[in-house]
Amino acid sequence: MSDVNLDISGVVEKDGKKIAHIRFTRGEDVAEGYIPDCVFTKVKGFTDEETEQLTDYLRANLTDLKKRAAAINPLNAFMGKT
Repeated sequence: MSDVNLDISGVVEKDGKKIAHIRFTRGEDVAEGYIPDCVFTKVKGFTDEETEQLTDYLRANLTDLKKRAAAINPLNAFMGKT
């Protein structure tokens, strides 16, 4: 897979559990889901094999991804600041 981008949200609480939303994009292809469960809720354009590779990536990098999500200030993200 080439030219795949990853976006990650700040940490939010859903049903009493802390999660961060993730989104992989490649042109028009999209795979959206959340961590720490490494579950995709929407996949469009990625093959099943590619989706499995993305899931493997999430699991292998979960600690770093959780740190990245925890460091995101939701208000700054909303305002377009990084």
